[in-house]
Amino acid sequence: MNLPNALTLLRIFFVPLLVAVLVQEDTSYTALGLVLSNEAVALLIFLAAAATDLLDGYLARRWNQITTVGMLLDPIADKLLISAALVSLVQVHRVPGWMAVLIIGREFAVSGLRSIAASEGYTIQASELGKTKMVTQVVAIALILVAEDYPQLIPAAQAALWGTMVFALVSAADYARKFWHRIDESIKERRRIELIRLERGHQKARMRAARTARQGKVRQG
Repeated sequence: MNLPNALTLLRIFFVPLLVAVLVQEDTSYTALGLVLSNEAVALLIFLAAAATDLLDGYLARRWNQITTVGMLLDPIADKLLISAALVSLVQVHRVPGWMAVLIIGREFAVSGLRSIAASEGYTIQASELGKTKMVTQVVAIALILVAEDYPQLIPAAQAALWGTMVFALVSAADYARKFWHRIDESIKERRRIELIRLERGHQKARMRAARTARQGKVRQG
């Protein structure tokens, strides 16, 4: 296993650890003489996991270690991390449930579209909107965690959360547009091939009929 894939697996490992820390309300941890709230510890875990997302992609491209396993695991790890963080924040009443449902639902919807597209033989590449969406998700969740210890950041955290939802919906619409465009092209191409095959069949039938007619005339003559 190469290092980029190991970092992706590490991000998946961080998910249950993040959930365990987030749902422990009013808990503090002591490390190296410092007393940290559970929000501070959760923030450190979340940022470390988000950093592996940046690092594994960079290393895979730089070292030319892009693998099929990595391409499959990376988006799964991203979705697990964001979904787990949002669900945990809903549990501790930091994020409205309906917002989490929309954002997480978007992830499953886009994954479904990309899977269908892959089964049709083509790939829907991640758009700039999709990449921006991931950045806004990380910023929003980080601000929500920080705002627990610094209430003055609550308006910024709420604004970032709304921005995350907007980017999620807009990028989902962009994926849907690309998906239907490619599906439409695929259907048209299939119909064109079917018409060509049908026309060739008709031509062969006409040629056989003409050949049979000529043979009949020869016999009669």
